[in-house]
Amino acid sequence: MATAASVVPASASVASVKVPVWAWALLALAVFTIYLLAQENGALLSAPAAEMLHELTHDARHALGVPCH
Repeated sequence: MATAASVVPASASVASVKVPVWAWALLALAVFTIYLLAQENGALLSAPAAEMLHELTHDARHALGVPCH
């Protein structure tokens, strides 16, 4: 039976993992998108624009567990 110490090479370290720039950009875009979907109406955009965004993303808000009524 292999132990965790024998599976992971000694040279592998979390600090040595290189994350590509595009991955950080994608993460930032995803976080901003979730924020935009979850934002309270009028907090980020004007009232008419926020209402339009709310209607376009209504089901996505419910899927994320965000109450919107």
